[in-house]
Amino acid sequence: MTRPPQGTLGIDFGTSNSAMAWAAPGGSARLIPLEGAATAMPTAVFYNSEDLSTHFGRDAVAQYLEGTEGRLMRSLKSLLGSPLLLETTVVNHRQVSFQDIIATFLATLRERAAQALGAAPTRVVMGRPVHFVDDDPARDALAEASLLQAAQAVGFTDVSFQLEPIAAALDYERRLDRESTVLVVDLGGGTSDFTVVRLGPERMQHADRAQDVLATTGVHIGGTDFDHKLSLEQVMPLLGYRHIGPQGREVPSRIFFDLSTWHLIHWLYQPRAIAQAQELWSNYADARLHQRLMRVLQQRHGHHIAHEVEQAKIRCSQGDADTTVDLAYVEAGLSAPMTVAAMQAHLHSLLARTVACARECVLQAGVADGALDAIYLTGGSSALRPFQRALQAEFAGVPLVEGDLFGGVASGLVYSGS
Repeated sequence: MTRPPQGTLGIDFGTSNSAMAWAAPGGSARLIPLEGAATAMPTAVFYNSEDLSTHFGRDAVAQYLEGTEGRLMRSLKSLLGSPLLLETTVVNHRQVSFQDIIATFLATLRERAAQALGAAPTRVVMGRPVHFVDDDPARDALAEASLLQAAQAVGFTDVSFQLEPIAAALDYERRLDRESTVLVVDLGGGTSDFTVVRLGPERMQHADRAQDVLATTGVHIGGTDFDHKLSLEQVMPLLGYRHIGPQGREVPSRIFFDLSTWHLIHWLYQPRAIAQAQELWSNYADARLHQRLMRVLQQRHGHHIAHEVEQAKIRCSQGDADTTVDLAYVEAGLSAPMTVAAMQAHLHSLLARTVACARECVLQAGVADGALDAIYLTGGSSALRPFQRALQAEFAGVPLVEGDLFGGVASGLVYSGS
């Protein structure tokens, strides 16, 4: 029997993307390739109903977008702390709980770690947000317990947790040559977490770093919330959202909210949900809009729309230029605009709440803006230009430092477990 390798595995199990790092005792962290050379992969599972195979990451998303029959599962982390977690769903003719699906994804991560290390590791530090669930300590504790159970179920025997923004800080610290006070910003797919922490070469030698963490705050807002809002505002009106019907009332909006939420989309493909959507026809003055909605549900285009909205958001942000959401698979020639101005306007409220949480962290730390040496950014959503502009406006003059957006937390988790 192969002995487990000596060292610590760090798993950043994210809402949108996941990453892993490894370090032998006293060594430096190295990211583990998960798909080819890629060290981060989408937190996605696809159950192929044609050959009953299971796919993960980019492969899972590609299978779905290519039109393969099956079930795509994303935003699994969003279910932690939710009553939905223990509910079952039919996958390839068998009942599976969402807790089991999370365990399946973690098992694949452990298998890929074993391929890179030569044996399956048993010691792991799991990242967790400051709050899985806002303002509900009981549900938050349940979320961590569920993630612990999933990790133990796949063979991890020594499991501990570290707050994701603290892990990011420990990774950033390795690059510093002097003591610094830093606001760490970890903006992921489901949560935004902040830490004000003292870092530096001398502090790095201390085993107990509790005194260096001055404050931690978090809010349950992230990239999937941005995608949800942009889908509602830019795409869903093409299917009837806010459409005024013949009785002078709006089409009921619940269906559009669910259709813009990754982990709820699949429920709309159930026969009962489709029948309820069909009954909405009398609420429409424009029959074309209802026909589009039914085409999306009957042909299961919901996740495709969510994917295209996310990609349009990224293009718009990276290029700081207008783009479109391609919807030709719904109707020939159909598309939705995604402009820089519209994205800024639609996300203003969410970004304001996120930046307010960062401000609260600095206030709790009792640190003046002028005493901050840097704002360190990690998490994929921290690259969003409207967010960076909002952060710079709030903390004028404090330099933004962009870290490893997808691997920094995983590396820091290893150091926190050393």
